[in-house]
Parts: sequence; C-alpha cells; structure tokens
Amino acid sequence: MIYAKGLGMTNVVVLGSTGSIGRNCLSVVRDNASRFRVVGLAAGSNIDLLAEQVREFAPGVVAVGDARAREEFSRRNAFPGLVLLGGEEGLRELSSLRTADVVVNGLVGACGLVPTLAAVKEGKRVALANKESIVLAGEIVMKAAAEHGATVLPVDSEHSGVHQCLSGRDGQVRRIVLTASGGPFLGKSADELLRVTPKDVMRHPVWKMGRRICADSATLLNKGFEVMEARWLFGVGLAEIGVLIHPQCAVHALVEFTDGTTLAQISVPDMRIPILYALSYPDRLAGTLPACDLSSVGPLVFSEPDLSRFPCLRLAYSAAAEGGRRPAQLNAADEVAVRAFFDGRIRFVDIAVVLERSLTLLDAGPADSVEIILEADAEAREAASRVISELS
Repeated sequence: MIYAKGLGMTNVVVLGSTGSIGRNCLSVVRDNASRFRVVGLAAGSNIDLLAEQVREFAPGVVAVGDARAREEFSRRNAFPGLVLLGGEEGLRELSSLRTADVVVNGLVGACGLVPTLAAVKEGKRVALANKESIVLAGEIVMKAAAEHGATVLPVDSEHSGVHQCLSGRDGQVRRIVLTASGGPFLGKSADELLRVTPKDVMRHPVWKMGRRICADSATLLNKGFEVMEARWLFGVGLAEIGVLIHPQCAVHALVEFTDGTTLAQISVPDMRIPILYALSYPDRLAGTLPACDLSSVGPLVFSEPDLSRFPCLRLAYSAAAEGGRRPAQLNAADEVAVRAFFDGRIRFVDIAVVLERSLTLLDAGPADSVEIILEADAEAREAASRVISELS
C-alpha cells in the first residue's frame, strides 16, 4: 500500500505500540498530528489495545507477533485495506516499509535486533528504545547505519540527553556521565535486599515501567546496559563513561569537554520528551510538557553507585570490557533470571549470582555476525536455566 507524504509530514512506524514506549510515542503523535502520521504498528499479544490504536491512527500495515493473537485480531476486527503481518518476518517487513521515515523500536528483548538492522539497512531514521539492539550488536548496528546512511537516535532519556549535549561538538569530549535514580532500593542494606519481593521491585520511585526494566533498574544492570549503549552510540571508550546516582532524575546526562566545561541535559522525567526529540530531530517542536522547574525540585544530589550492594553494574562493565559474546550472554542470562525472580524461583539478590555463574560457564569468543550473537543468546539462556535449577 502506498502513502503520499504530505508537506512537512513524517511517516512513523511504531514497534511495540502497546507497550510503555509505544503508548508514549502515540501520545506524541496525537499531540502533533499535523507533523506525524502513523503508517505501521506492531504489537505482541495485546490485540484489544492494538485495535483501538488502529481505529485512531489508521495505519496501513500492522504486525502481530503472537500467532494465536494474530488470528484472533483478524477474526474480531474488520479494517478494510489493512495489511496484517506476523512473526519475525512481519517485524522485518514493517521495519523496512518504504513509506516510513522513522521507525520507533520500542520492543523489549533480543527480538528487537533484527528489526533494527532491517530499518538501518533501508536508511531509515531509527528512534531506538530497544537497548538490546546495541547491547548485543552495537558495532554491527552502527557500522550498518554508517554504510546505509541511516540515523540512530536514542530514546532512552539518558542517551537522548547525551546526544543533545554533544550536538555539533564531536571530538571534544573528555567524559560522558549517565545518571541513575538508584531504583527503589537506594540506601537499603544488604539484609533488606534479601527480603525484596516482586511487588517491591515494581515500585520504581520515578518511572512507570514493565517488569524487566523495573528489575534491571533495581539491580542497576540497566545502567550497565546503558554504558554499553553509550560506547557504540557515541564512539567513546568505556573508561570515558561514568555513572552517578541522582535520585531527583532532573539531570539525565552530563558531558564533560576537554576544556573542563560540563554540559547537563535537564528535563522533567517524562519519556515523551526524548521521543519527541527523536521524531522531530534536527528540529525542536513545541511540546505540551512543562519545562523542569528546578526551584521546586529541591537540592540535586549525585553520588557514586555502591557496587558491593549492586554487583550487576560491575558485571556489565566487565562484560563490556571483554566484548565478543559477553554482552549478549549477560543480557540473555538476565532475561531468564528476572523471569525466575518474578516466578518466585530465586531471590532478588540471586539475580546477580545467576549472571555471574552463567558467564563462567560460557566462552566469550568473537561475535562478528548476528547469527553468532543469537547463538550466544541461546547458549546463555540454557546456562542461566541450569544455574537457576541449582539455586532453587
């Protein structure tokens, strides 16, 4: 199906449209209907919400990942002219949609890698919230983007902040600092961490997020993954990327330059701000969200993370330094460990134990193709499952 692009109109595909990033993205589109048009949506199994989104935004193409959900969606809904896709091939086709200008990848997990590569190989602008694409295959993705003239713009608030601070200043950077809220267990003792429940993990002090990201935020592994992302997104060494705990979540990133100047990106903690930035770049559109009122935020506090209580951040730095298959293995083992925690099979503090023991069972080795990376992903899931069985 062919769409005519209107004057100043940007055509958008949203992968993971029923998730947190997807819903926020569609909110931005709704508020800027004269600038953005949805041409494609992809969801996993939440077909009720997907149907509502199709009715409101009228995309020409939809992909539903779950086969049974796809059949149910088709049976229950009649959208004349709508092209319905499915599976990994459907995500790849949607990411390569000829009429799309921007592909927003809000998928969760390793399943987001192939769609990201498909989009960059078509020279699209990719608004990337799927951190696994860069954690698993940052070098491959960024190389493909350079070869095909694609632009990768991060949607994470921290990386969006770095991108804004770096704009027009490449080659002058001394250090990049990513901030972290500290999660729901900032200041908790080691004994208190032993009694953490899944319900506790979901009580993030600032952001409303899904289970995996809440757990990774609580262990600080999410910040470790963001360090890996920053390495490839901005072409800096690991030694030049730091992390500071900042509970107020007003400063999302700091960039220190060679002349001793440090720039900070400050905004209210709302994902619609980095999404709007990625969709409209290099322009800045007037948004409906307020600016950050620092007088009401109170004192801004920064501190170094405690790696003894939150060892997952240390494991992430180590995996990034080893390179090869290690980042993919760490990510896969974490997916399995987090699921086991929410299923009640292991304790919160055991997540780090599962990661560390799993990595000792696996060979790092090079990872110069997507096939090798996905193989490493599968091997790590199996290793993590074995470790969890031993623990439980």
